[in-house]
Amino acid sequence: MARRTLAAISVLAAGMAASVTLPTGVAQAAPPGSKDVTAVLFEWNFASVAKECTSTLGPAGYGYVQVSPPQEHMQGSQWWTSYQPVSYKIAGRLGDAAAFQSMVNTCHAAGVKVVVDTVINHMSAGSGTGTGGSSYTKYNYPGLYSSYDMDDCTASISDYTNRTNVQNCELVGLADLDTGEEYVRKTIAGYLNTLLGYGVDGFRIDAAKHMPAADLANIKSRLSNTSVYWKQEVIYGSGEAVQPTEYTGNGDVQEFRYAYDLKRVFNNENLAYLKNYGEGWGYLSSSVAAVFVDNHDTERNGSTLNYKDGANYTLANVFMLAWPYGAPDINSGYEWSDSDAGPPSGGAVSACWQDGWKCQHAWPEIKSMVAFRNATRGESVTNWWDNGADAIAFGRGSKGFVAVNHESSSLSRTYQTSLAAGTYCNVQNSTTVTVNSSGQFTATLGANTALALYAGKSSC
Repeated sequence: MARRTLAAISVLAAGMAASVTLPTGVAQAAPPGSKDVTAVLFEWNFASVAKECTSTLGPAGYGYVQVSPPQEHMQGSQWWTSYQPVSYKIAGRLGDAAAFQSMVNTCHAAGVKVVVDTVINHMSAGSGTGTGGSSYTKYNYPGLYSSYDMDDCTASISDYTNRTNVQNCELVGLADLDTGEEYVRKTIAGYLNTLLGYGVDGFRIDAAKHMPAADLANIKSRLSNTSVYWKQEVIYGSGEAVQPTEYTGNGDVQEFRYAYDLKRVFNNENLAYLKNYGEGWGYLSSSVAAVFVDNHDTERNGSTLNYKDGANYTLANVFMLAWPYGAPDINSGYEWSDSDAGPPSGGAVSACWQDGWKCQHAWPEIKSMVAFRNATRGESVTNWWDNGADAIAFGRGSKGFVAVNHESSSLSRTYQTSLAAGTYCNVQNSTTVTVNSSGQFTATLGANTALALYAGKSSC
């Protein structure tokens, strides 16, 4: 959710790409189905999400859209007010229950499943009247929770090497729910079941790190669909008491190291190092990892790349979508100079690339890779090539091939692929490439550009 400051109410936890728990209890590879890319439309209102599902997400092949927390929250223009619940009514700034239901139905009609960012670790840090008219104080939410439902520790978390401190004390001063209590578990499950009743397909569990994995497992067991797509925000920290691996039995876990290391590699190191990216770097198993280049927290706190990083950011997203590790989220937010600033126009998006909306999910270089990922699903990496520095290329079996030139000058060479002979569209720039009977083609890539070919896409 946010930074580790009270004003920005940090939401440390696992990520949104969820996994399914099979009847055997084994967590399944990230999002179920043949389309595992999620567009995270951060702080878009529900009416705008619905339109985008129809106009862009469905046609592009996105499998999921993630929406920001829908529940009633504290008032205020800052984005992080969405992460301070005051009730579980759908009555936030992004729309009411009718708008939410319409969005779910419209996205489903467009072939896009809906994941909801859910805030169940805590309530608010203050008192007042919520966005839906509910009165509240920090430890009292009439008709919902009272001080008896909160953890006993009312100090802020201060020691990440102490499990009790991390999971029983308050995340940046937010009232911490006692998820070990029967009533709290039942009430949270009731909220999630209400969302499932609207047709929701999955949940991102915000601040999952601050709730014991067993508590989350208990809550999930109470759902009307216990196999629901489930993605947990659990930020890895070396030497910390709570580790992401504890949560993989529940579903997917956001692999923050993936995003941190992509920033370092694209900014300061060589792309050649990415040859064994993923499990070879000590990350979570690909089958339970939710990955991203940036999210709403990390783009603001500087720990990852963000839209201000130009070609480094774009190419990192291209690489993520081409590389067979984890289930990718594409962060799509808005311009900001004040990192606390809420969404333009209260979340209403009249058009992409206007009013500060960045719409990264619709950038041609990124959007075109969603279909590439769907077409190459299940294929391993083949025909890896690198120049020892910042130019790489690799295939996805006989289904696709990608080259990335992150050098400062153009690169011309002949590539060896496992593609069948024929003409292919380079979806990065809508030019055609001819592969010969030996699986080879010759191409020139400009500085900081990429090339992507996949079977079935012969014309541009």
